[in-house]
Amino acid sequence: MQITPSAKAVLEKRYLMRDAEGRPIETVEDMFRRVADAVAQADAAYGGNVSRSAEEFYQMMTQLEFLPNSPTLMNAGRPLGQLSACFVLPVGDSMEEIFESVKNAALIHKSGGGTGFAFSRLRPKGAAVNSTGGVASGPVSFMRVFNAATEAVKQGGTRRGANMGILRVDHPDILEFIQCKNDTSQITNFNISVGITEAFMQAVEAGQDYDLIHPTTGCVAGRLSARAVLEAIVRSAWQTGEPGIIFLDRLNRDNPIPTQGQIESTNPCGEQPLLPYESCNLGSINLAAHLRRTENGWALDEEHLIQTVHRAVHFLDNVIDINRYPLPQIAETTLASRKIGLGVMGFGDMLLRLGIAYNSTRGVDLAHQIMNLIQTEGHQASARLAEIRGPFPLFRQSVYADATPLRNATVTTIAPTGTLSIIAGVSSGVEPVFAYAYIRNIMDGTQFVETNAILRQTLEEAGICSDALLKEIARQGSLTHVAGIPREIRDVFVCAHDVSPTWHVQMQAAFQAHTDNAVSKTVNFPHSATKEEVEEVYRLAWKLGCKGITIYRDGSRNEQVLNMGTASQTPAAAPAFGTLKPRPRPAVTAGYTEKVRIGCGNLYITVNSDENGICEVFTNTGKSGGCPSQSEATARLVSIAIRSGVDPQEIIHQLKGIRCPSTIRQPGLAVTSCPDAIAKVLEKVWNTQTGETPLPAGSAASGRFCPECGEPLEHEGGCVICRSCGYSRCG
Repeated sequence: MQITPSAKAVLEKRYLMRDAEGRPIETVEDMFRRVADAVAQADAAYGGNVSRSAEEFYQMMTQLEFLPNSPTLMNAGRPLGQLSACFVLPVGDSMEEIFESVKNAALIHKSGGGTGFAFSRLRPKGAAVNSTGGVASGPVSFMRVFNAATEAVKQGGTRRGANMGILRVDHPDILEFIQCKNDTSQITNFNISVGITEAFMQAVEAGQDYDLIHPTTGCVAGRLSARAVLEAIVRSAWQTGEPGIIFLDRLNRDNPIPTQGQIESTNPCGEQPLLPYESCNLGSINLAAHLRRTENGWALDEEHLIQTVHRAVHFLDNVIDINRYPLPQIAETTLASRKIGLGVMGFGDMLLRLGIAYNSTRGVDLAHQIMNLIQTEGHQASARLAEIRGPFPLFRQSVYADATPLRNATVTTIAPTGTLSIIAGVSSGVEPVFAYAYIRNIMDGTQFVETNAILRQTLEEAGICSDALLKEIARQGSLTHVAGIPREIRDVFVCAHDVSPTWHVQMQAAFQAHTDNAVSKTVNFPHSATKEEVEEVYRLAWKLGCKGITIYRDGSRNEQVLNMGTASQTPAAAPAFGTLKPRPRPAVTAGYTEKVRIGCGNLYITVNSDENGICEVFTNTGKSGGCPSQSEATARLVSIAIRSGVDPQEIIHQLKGIRCPSTIRQPGLAVTSCPDAIAKVLEKVWNTQTGETPLPAGSAASGRFCPECGEPLEHEGGCVICRSCGYSRCG
């Protein structure tokens, strides 16, 4: 099999079995063989050919045609054996029920899963608590408890799964919930979404007020303007990317087993609606691997795709049987419905091969065609399994009771595939390619350009490929304004930020039309987007039949690195001699980040700028150790000095050449200490802003920094992903 160096690095770091010293003891092929053999064992209970299934599963994975969710790759055939990505737990309105869920969430996160919660049953802040004579603290306060508990689990070992918190729009505490993550340092282990009802959206359209309902009494507890609440959601999402919205009535319209209760929550990325104690068992087909060359170019290999769909459904159904669930209630509930979620990745790459623009009617039409085929064949595959193995136990209580028996209550889901897409070497989920080229910088000036293979091949065939051109594409983050690229190439090779928000929504709606569950996707906005434009997308998502929507406005978080363009070249004017007071730090900055190897590991240095020039320096040591307090103190003092009008060149002069024993002991390092590294990066940015030298471009990312390696994060597929180390918030 052929995998990229990035894929190999991610697999070695996160997926391969290791010995007591942390050294990998299996190859990538060994990992896939381990998973295939373990999953195929389920066939024995149904009289199937275990060895044949194992070989089919192995070939499917090693050819990168299909990959299951990360827990299956990590844990199949190993003692833990927990193969599900995410779970939904109930949160009842009593102290006993709340802390039972906290305990269960901790056990799930310990096993590597993520959790979704609906806090809508909790009484609002200030409501009477009869058992104690006190008053309730409200859903948001208990979200902080859940956040702290899962954070403690995470700190006790490797990274664990994320959380989803959902509150109905008609809960009396909805405004507090909407704003609870405006401070992005709070409730960091949760994604949050507002559960939107059809009645609410109709009130928005009509400009009417709507009722707030007390969850324990069912009585009207107040009224709010629907448009004002939507504006509050928009304002917070515009500012931070959260909350997302989930259309609850649509989730329940497609609830296959309504006799078991209402769906109130989803997994952390919002694409898998689940009843309490259900789990999601996901996998994704690599669409780019299902193309064939013809005399007229590339074309979809439908027979190959149909074969993979049937094998993938078989694989995922087997996962349900061999899974070791973290709680008995989860095992019972999951086995009763046998929900699976077969999705896709590499759609963006498929479009590139076919010469179809993502933001085009042809692109949307292809989405309909592809997903309709997968949906139809997926249900047929489930029906064939039902003939051999029997339908899911709750089939007679389901909406399918009078139709052809199915093995699985749901079959298709479009999940984010951040880490899986790195392994497969393709675009994530149903997203457009985020960026076509990345420049990795080394402190000594060496630069390594990572380029989308299809773009490189296309440029080579056009006779225009060069290192200089690829660096310019990486610097700009898009092909749109790069000179020398023919229009027919620019029009097809659009990146996420070239696609207008309305096209993002249309594409999501196309996939949603043929998906049992929901679609995880990010609607990317430029930094200049207005709140009105965000609101328009929310309304469009509702009108086009989406089950939820997540947006991210480029640069909406203070920690974000510069994506496109450069900072102002006008430095701040120095104040008169005397007591200096730094000018305030702006709410939004643009920045440049560089990884520098120091004596203790890696130091990530960010230099931010506003309209007046450089305004801030900060550092991040990631997990490398070193002297984080000293480097942070240096960066803070540099920041204050610059905002007070001190000439950056004077700061650079004072810091350059400071020596540290840990650096001196390691020959070949380009810096002599953390302060020296800070000075050299600061100098590089200063020279750029004053026109001395061009700034080496960083990764075209649009998120905060990776908590594991310090590189920028990308927002895509309703989640975040680090292209450098494979970290994903969603597992």
